[in-house]
Amino acid sequence: MLGELAATEPELRAYAVEDPGAGRFAGASLGAERVRVLEAVYEAYLLHYREPRVFQGLDDDLRLLAGDALYADGLARLARSGDLEAVAELAELISRCAQAHAEGRGETVEALWSAGVAALSRS
Repeated sequence: MLGELAATEPELRAYAVEDPGAGRFAGASLGAERVRVLEAVYEAYLLHYREPRVFQGLDDDLRLLAGDALYADGLARLARSGDLEAVAELAELISRCAQAHAEGRGETVEALWSAGVAALSRS
């Protein structure tokens, strides 16, 4: 699943790691497409705020752009499902994570992800 993320933007393929692993949400019972969406958005989050799993060697500007591309990809994929409630939940998760980091509360992000995934599993 994670390997597919490197194919999202052709310009990023040169920075893809050979074996990024199974992914954070690989065992979740959310359906393959929903897991793909969550992996894309989580990788975007990691590109913006932590260490990415799928890419290496990106400078700071390219990390932000790659993260933005993966945020957009995840939201667009979810929107195509027609589940607008899920799109709103995911957008809120992205926003809350950004706000937490801006306010110096990065330690709260794991709880935000847990709550966001739980909400997305209900929609």
